Amino acid sequence: MATIFTKIIDGELPGRFIWQDDQCVAFLDINPLSYGHTLVVPREEVDMWTEIDEDLNAHLYTVASRIGAAQVSGLGAARAGMMIAGYEVPHVHLHVFPTESLADFDLRRIMRDPDQNKMDQAATQLRAALRDAGHGDFVPAD
Repeated sequence: MATIFTKIIDGELPGRFIWQDDQCVAFLDINPLSYGHTLVVPREEVDMWTEIDEDLNAHLYTVASRIGAAQVSGLGAARAGMMIAGYEVPHVHLHVFPTESLADFDLRRIMRDPDQNKMDQAATQLRAALRDAGHGDFVPAD
């Protein structure tokens, strides 16, 4: 059975995509820690990050790094945080999120009902920052 992430990747469920390539996608988390919180997800369904092919693993981290840089430059974050929890959905996903302090890493602080206009604005700003950084070939249209 397809995971919820595969359904988002396949267009069966909506997603605010900021990155798409042949190996992975990145879209905003619907319950973010901060506006701009992005999930980097391989197209291939793999449950545990420790089971991913090394080349795909390296690619996911490269994309996460580019998105983190866009969060700093495009959203004005002090830093970009990243973590892998692996319990929510049985499909590898890297959480990359704008952060101002270590307290921002607390998953109990997720927003259950984020402002949808702020979500759209964050997606637009991240896409623009990624384009400005030379990654426009992988950034979907607004």
